[in-house]
Amino acid sequence: MNKKKGYKKDNKRETSKYKGGYKKSYRKDKPKPAPVSDGTMRLNKYIAHAGIASRREADELIKIGAVSVNGEVITEMGYKVKPTDKIQFNGETIKPEKKVYVLLNKPKNFITTTDDEKGRKTVMELVQKSTPVRIYPVGRLDRNTTGVLLFTNDGDLSKKLTHPKYKIEKLYQVKLNKNLKSSDIEKVREGLKLEDGHILVDEISYIKGAPHNEIGIKIHSGRNRIVRRIFEHLGYDVIKLDRVLFAGLTKKDLKRGHWRHLTTKEVDFLKML
Repeated sequence: MNKKKGYKKDNKRETSKYKGGYKKSYRKDKPKPAPVSDGTMRLNKYIAHAGIASRREADELIKIGAVSVNGEVITEMGYKVKPTDKIQFNGETIKPEKKVYVLLNKPKNFITTTDDEKGRKTVMELVQKSTPVRIYPVGRLDRNTTGVLLFTNDGDLSKKLTHPKYKIEKLYQVKLNKNLKSSDIEKVREGLKLEDGHILVDEISYIKGAPHNEIGIKIHSGRNRIVRRIFEHLGYDVIKLDRVLFAGLTKKDLKRGHWRHLTTKEVDFLKML
């Protein structure tokens, strides 16, 4: 007998539905206590959190002696620092930046990049007043794709949300140039072979109460222009593409072109994914 995902007959594990569309798993048996942190942090992570460099680049800075702790040059990999330590890079004291998380309801005709050599409008213009801290978009949305777009200076979380192994779900509403045949819906459900390999979607269906050229599609792949290419492969043109959900985040009550900061609850949920 097949067992439902997230549920075992011995009742040790169950799932419960929460508002926002995600599921949280919990155990009835007593959980193991979480390890107690001593408050220390690896030096390379500290440098990365200060926005100086990535962790890998920070390792190189440490190797060449560009970083000191309490006046002593540190070249040891894996060295840990305490909150009270004074860390300097090239003689200047650095501090980890406060982590910022901003959600934008992206409009059309904005490039998802920090700058554009052709002078086109970028999404950074829309969130420039959200924080004095430098933030970056998590992943990309095409110029003409609208909807949920997350910005942060949390490099670890950004990497997690864009890495294929975490299978982060995205839900799109698609409007096509003509009605989608039911036979083509089945083809998408069964999987398609595109130029860059096989692709499977999580869910696809007509939008209830809407014409059959309006489709809902849920996918976790992060391949470039993947939703558009799925329908183009079947002979359809995508007239409108709107991302309504990303990693459990929605654009509910957020007007197009507007932004908001994530709640503590939302940030905690993202870190648990």
